[in-house]
This record gives sequence, structure tokens and C-alpha cells, in this order.
Amino acid sequence: MNYFSQAIAWIADPANASGPNGVWARSWEHLWYTILAVVLASAIAIPLGYLVGHTGRGRGLVVASSGAARALPTLGVVTLVGLVLGVGLIAPMVALVLLAVPSVLAGAYAGIEAIDPRTVDAARAMGMSEWQILTRVEMPLGLPLLIGGLRSATLQVVATATLAAYVGAGGLGRFLFLGLKTQDYPQMLAAALLVVVLALILEGVFEISERVTARRLHTH
Repeated sequence: MNYFSQAIAWIADPANASGPNGVWARSWEHLWYTILAVVLASAIAIPLGYLVGHTGRGRGLVVASSGAARALPTLGVVTLVGLVLGVGLIAPMVALVLLAVPSVLAGAYAGIEAIDPRTVDAARAMGMSEWQILTRVEMPLGLPLLIGGLRSATLQVVATATLAAYVGAGGLGRFLFLGLKTQDYPQMLAAALLVVVLALILEGVFEISERVTARRLHTH
């Protein structure tokens, strides 16, 4: 029996499914880490992206900062923050948020920048305030690209959230690092397959969201 079939058997084994350290619990943990990181990153990046996209100011600084954030080694950030703040969820969450911010930020300001300037000029000619232009015109029209940024960030985070287990947090990385420690390669492969399945599910959710958003924009 090869490692792949052994990994499938490990996942299918009821003994590995239930309990606080089971597949279901660790999968929900992993999903929760992903959602939390993307939400925190969005709280930072979306307002900043809308500000840059609407005003056109600070774009160079934002792009440079995003590039610097992308260049940071995630494992290095996890280790450094873990050494400063101790083991637990804070260190990997800081790293995951830093990983997610550039994609969300790019989606936010690119969505607004992609709008035809004539559309914005027409809104101003109708007497709309800058806030109304942003909320009623730019944000709805820029939503598809924002969703694309969120999609990219989510897939990056769900793949990298395995590192949370490196500093004592949970998630599917627990199976990966435990398998590495005990040389249980089927368990390591099982953890990787579970992350892939979770990523595919999230990809499907975003695919549906993008199609629904595009359909609504076309109908309006």
C-alpha cells in the first residue's frame, strides 16, 4: 500500500475523526484561523484600499509596503513573534494577517481604479458627495476585484495556516508536525490532503460569490 492510499485510510479511520484532536475538530480550527486572519486583514486593508483608490493618494507607498509585506518569510515572522509573545495563536495570526493584507489591499484599490472615470464624473455631475460616490458607485462596481483579492488572500492563508501548529496552536498543521516528528508519512500526507480539500471548498465558495456578484452587476 502506497502513502497516498494509507493517507486516505488514515482520514477515513473513525478513530482519527472525532474528539478534540480529531480531523473534524482540527479542520474547524484551521478554517477558523483562516477566516479570522482574512477578517482582520480586511479590517485594515479594505478601508485603506478604498481611500487610496478614491483619492489616488499614497498609492506608491501602499504598493511598496504591500510588496515588503509579501517578501516577509512567514515562518520567520511566526518564529520571531512567538519568541517575543510566547506560544499560542497570536504569533501565527500576526503572520497570517501580514500575508493576507497585500492581496486584499490590491483588490480594494484596484477595484476602484478600474472604474471608468466617466462614471465617477457623471455621479459628481448629479450632485453626489464624495462619500456617496464611494459607497453607491465605486464600492459596488469594484466589488468583483475586491472578492478576487479576498479569494487570493484566503487561499494563501489556508495553505499557510499549517504553521500555526509550529508555535503550539492548533489546526491541521498539528497532524503535519506530529507526523514529521514520528516519521508517520501517511499522516503528514493526510494533513496535506485535508488542507487541499479545505482550500478547494473555499475556492468553490468564492467562485459562486464572484458569479453572483457579476450577475447582479449586469442586471443593474
